[in-house]
Amino acid sequence: MIRCSSFAMDLLACRGLLYTVFLLHFVFLCQLLLLQPLVSASDGKPGNAAELFERVSQSVKVKRYSEAINDLNAAIEADPTLSEAYYHRASVLRQICRYEESEKSYKKFLELKPRDSIAEKELSQLNQAKSALDTALTLFESSDFAKSLEYVEKVVLVFSPACSKAKILRVKLLLASKDYSGAIAEAGFIIKEDEDNLDALLLRGRAYYYLADHDVAQRHYQKGLRLDPEHGELKKAYFGLKNLLKKTKSAEDNEKKGRLRVAVEDFKAALAMDPNHLAHNVHLHLGLCKLLVKLGRGKDALSSCNEALSIDEELLEALVQRGEAKLLTEDWEGAVEDLKSAAQKSPQDMNIRETYMRAEKAMKMSKRKDWYKILGVSKTSSISEIKRAYKKLALQWHPDKNVETREEAEEKFREIAAAYEVLGDEEKRTKYDRGEDIEEMGMGGGGGGFNPFHGGGGQQYTFTFEGGFPGGGGGFPGGFDFQF
Repeated sequence: MIRCSSFAMDLLACRGLLYTVFLLHFVFLCQLLLLQPLVSASDGKPGNAAELFERVSQSVKVKRYSEAINDLNAAIEADPTLSEAYYHRASVLRQICRYEESEKSYKKFLELKPRDSIAEKELSQLNQAKSALDTALTLFESSDFAKSLEYVEKVVLVFSPACSKAKILRVKLLLASKDYSGAIAEAGFIIKEDEDNLDALLLRGRAYYYLADHDVAQRHYQKGLRLDPEHGELKKAYFGLKNLLKKTKSAEDNEKKGRLRVAVEDFKAALAMDPNHLAHNVHLHLGLCKLLVKLGRGKDALSSCNEALSIDEELLEALVQRGEAKLLTEDWEGAVEDLKSAAQKSPQDMNIRETYMRAEKAMKMSKRKDWYKILGVSKTSSISEIKRAYKKLALQWHPDKNVETREEAEEKFREIAAAYEVLGDEEKRTKYDRGEDIEEMGMGGGGGGFNPFHGGGGQQYTFTFEGGFPGGGGGFPGGFDFQF
């Protein structure tokens, strides 16, 4: 019984030993099969090394750089003397600008194959690319965007065409140079290769943002945040855009509701959010200008319209609104110039033409004598008030009462008489208030047609005041009589 039990145990142990040997042979066989392409060839021995390097080449072509590096690392681990693997690894690492690792691989290759001219040349190119990338980053920080872009495109991406860091820098430089279409295209190439590249999604979203294509910008930000909800710059860009659109809508809604002063503050707040967002801000400046014109704030409106036109000098509505603002500030010539230009650009727009004609009339009226001002009365004064003002000024400036300043007094007296002739006559006053010409009054400055002292070419006036003049007699030397 004991012998039988011992025999059973020996049989079980034997089976276990055989199973263990089988497993060890199986593992060895698998290793042999998997590593055969990597270890069956050394320098000068074809084997399957050619297949390895062909596979690496194909991986690089389809931009699977990690796969290529992994294959080469495995080959080197299997055979540390496989010099060509070091060379290929150095080349791949240089292309993706992992410069320190690439440099080590080149040097290791040159230890195994001293004075290899191709490797020495590529190592030199690596150093040039590394130095150029550092220089480009420094120039970018100092805002020399054009020079930085030159280093990236003419050096770095020539020797390291798959350098993600350089490609992202190029997009940043295009954005900084306001080449938004170029930035969109370049970032698109990066996303095509790596659709989860957060930097590319952020930068492409910004480019669309600065073109005021806010919907597309928002979609880029949202995709990035789905990949990384805590990405600081993406969150800032996304919520910044949302707040800008919210404030802009508030301004527009308040304007529609007639809450103009509140709308003005909303437009100003929206403009303060991103002064560099010109494609959007041009419309904010225009909206603010129109509101300020409605509120009669000509000087402030002028500033907003100028801002809009500095962004887009062909913005017709801003030109018209600036003309309106200049009318409010009594810059007649400037208003006419702006509105004439606008009318020429849009000859079919009757509203612009009417505004232009109004400006011309205002400029014409501004060049004539202000008879109300000369008599010191308002435009709403009655005939009796105008007559009293005239009588007072005629007495004050009568030439016989101002002997020492007779020439000045005569000029003043002429103006006073001319003013009264227009304002003292209802029909002439009405025409004057409408801006119509009154030819006999010589509108531009009292020249040629009116002289209260002499008969030639004008009307002679005789003035007589009952009760004489204050302070004395019933007349003045020289024979001037006043009669009303």
